[in-house]
Amino acid sequence: MFELRKASVRYEGREVLRDVSVRIEAGERVALVGRSGAGKSTLLKLFYGQRPAETALVPQELGLVRPLSVFHNIYMGALHRHGTAYNLLNLVRPLQREVTAVRALVERLELGAEKLFVPVAQLSGGQQQRTAVARSLHQGARVLMGDEPVSAVDKRQSRVVLEAINAAYDTVLLAMHDLPLALAYADRIVALKAGRIVLDRPAAGLEVPDLDFLY
Repeated sequence: MFELRKASVRYEGREVLRDVSVRIEAGERVALVGRSGAGKSTLLKLFYGQRPAETALVPQELGLVRPLSVFHNIYMGALHRHGTAYNLLNLVRPLQREVTAVRALVERLELGAEKLFVPVAQLSGGQQQRTAVARSLHQGARVLMGDEPVSAVDKRQSRVVLEAINAAYDTVLLAMHDLPLALAYADRIVALKAGRIVLDRPAAGLEVPDLDFLY
């Protein structure tokens, strides 16, 4: 589904990725791990660029419209399914069927139904991150990619989010810092160090100490 062959990327004179060759098959759940600056985000962007129309993305910067409500930010994930008039109607006066669908995602991610029409600007960082995840779940693409999608929530909430992602998508690519979570929710680990892939193995059989050399 995604493939790179000897890909290299330079940014401001620095080599961020060097001779990276990797292939991702449909149905794989892959965690990209490594320390900050190892090249995870850049690799994720290269994959995203291959199939943007088929991919739901949770970026680090989230891309939320802060003055708008949780409902409207999540609903944006489904704008492509409807015409302009329908989308404008839901901006002004949301239809009950759309509210019901979005509320189910909000409750699934434990945001709390009372937050549904609260402006995103009034939410905590973790709540904003879960709103961005809910938007991607609502999008219903073939693939979900996330750049540290659980970095702003606690361990229990992280598991809730990752379980929801895996329930909604068969093909998942996540850049992650948390190794125990990566091993628990991915079936393949691709580890980067200094812009190179230094390990590419099934998660089964790997333990956190096996990845200590990355840090």
